[in-house]
Amino acid sequence: MNKMTTYSLALLVVLSILAGCGKEEAVPSTSPTASATTTATPNTATSTTSPVTTATASPQTSTKPVQSPSASPKASSTPSKSDGLQVIAKPESVTVLVNKQFSLPSSYEPTDLVYPDIPFTFAEKIEKRKMRSVAAEAIEKLVAGAKKDGINIAGVSAYRSYATQKSLFQRYVQKDGEEKAKMYSAVPGTSEHETGLAIDVSGSDGKCAAEDCFGGTKEANWLEKHVQEYGFVIRYPKGKEKITGYQYEPWHIRYVGVDTAKDMVAKKMTMEEYYNAVPVSK
Repeated sequence: MNKMTTYSLALLVVLSILAGCGKEEAVPSTSPTASATTTATPNTATSTTSPVTTATASPQTSTKPVQSPSASPKASSTPSKSDGLQVIAKPESVTVLVNKQFSLPSSYEPTDLVYPDIPFTFAEKIEKRKMRSVAAEAIEKLVAGAKKDGINIAGVSAYRSYATQKSLFQRYVQKDGEEKAKMYSAVPGTSEHETGLAIDVSGSDGKCAAEDCFGGTKEANWLEKHVQEYGFVIRYPKGKEKITGYQYEPWHIRYVGVDTAKDMVAKKMTMEEYYNAVPVSK
């Protein structure tokens, strides 16, 4: 009887232990599930949402600096005129770059125009005889220097107002068509003659004035060797047509100052190249 009682008690103890083990295993199995649910909730509500938003925003933000440099040059070169030309801010500058991309204001007129004391191929004291005072003084020295070398230089056409250039260009368009006219004449506002710093010259007899036959003459050869000594450059040199946008004009000289002229000639550069401007053909 005692043995049976002892056996029964032992059996109950074993069953109790087994039952207890079963309960302990059930708790952990529930716990990870709850834990997973608890972890998933913050990840979904907070951690998951925040990183996704941040990750999406970050790449977009990081791409803006890449676009910004590209946009900046475009913004800086935004044309000031509807026809694609940029209006020059300081037209009175001696080194002002005027071409098919950069235009003088239509109202611009130099305030220091004078009549240089040099021979011209005409006798009248009219507009195209004028130059800005600094350029007039320089052309007087150039003509005197050429004369010492036995070369007689005469002026053909210097300053032109916006209105004069407009009338002249329209006449050329009627004669040769706009596309061809643009190769040898400037759209109003883009002519160097409007600066008062440029002048077309020839021999004193006026032969080949502003014509291709002037190239190769003794006057043209002298100019090519000496213009920079007086602060001038041959503005539209041979072989640079795609850069300047104009055909070779050995008669058209432009005042830029002695130091700049000498540097440009030494480097064999046009004004577009010297001032890192985009070639007109591009």
